Amino acid sequence: MNCTMNAMYFSPTDTTKTIVSGIAEEIAELSNGSKPLNTIDFTLPRVREQSASFSKDDLVIIGVPVYAGRVPNVLLKYLDTITGNGALAVAVVVFGNRDYDDALVELQDILESKNFTVIAGGAFIGEHAFSKTLGGARPDEKDMKLVSDFASQVYTKLNTEDILQTIEVKGNRPYRGYYVPKDKDGRPLTEFRKIKPKTSKDDCIDCKHCAELCPMGSIDFDDTSLISGICIKCGACIKKCPKGAKYFDDPDYIGHKQELEVTFARRREPEIFI
Repeated sequence: MNCTMNAMYFSPTDTTKTIVSGIAEEIAELSNGSKPLNTIDFTLPRVREQSASFSKDDLVIIGVPVYAGRVPNVLLKYLDTITGNGALAVAVVVFGNRDYDDALVELQDILESKNFTVIAGGAFIGEHAFSKTLGGARPDEKDMKLVSDFASQVYTKLNTEDILQTIEVKGNRPYRGYYVPKDKDGRPLTEFRKIKPKTSKDDCIDCKHCAELCPMGSIDFDDTSLISGICIKCGACIKKCPKGAKYFDDPDYIGHKQELEVTFARRREPEIFI
């Protein structure tokens, strides 16, 4: 193998970062560090203002979280600016223990449309953005062992196959619609996307951390209790607040969160394709 290694990810709460970096670092280590590892973290808006271009000499491990069973639609514009120019890619999606539905096949299609050859793919589990118990503390030790094994298989494939071709992953074409939350009576929560977190004025120390890390740039820097843009409910401002000052109190959000925690409590395992 004589590829330049690249790790790319969108990871508001660091679960996708952990998986993608684990794969990339393991392959780089197996290569005896012969090639540098480049990292593009496109979580923050300013990074997504610039396109990324690769060549046939690149291997790109790229990962996104699964939102409503699909690639987050807020990333589609940015992903359309990436050009592969014949580069090899490993497609990774990370889901919160419910399901990844058609996210992996969608990411594969996006990459192939940008002239990447997707030689491997994986759907891994991370702690759900809404919860501390659904997929809690994942990826865990067992997950990271599989990450290492997966990276070893990718490395072997790169070094033993003369012609690297695209793989088949699980999913539907055309893709299914986005997963829609429902209320206790089974009716779609059509206004769910408008729900935004609140700020506890008693707990907030005005450290600005939430405004700095919001992947949509939606939290007002001067008054962090104000959310002027869209909220994708990634959980970053809540899970990374040093004082726990951010929270959701909307009854529909809380009801949906509790339903997910009960319905999908069983442990899901990663699925890999190579």
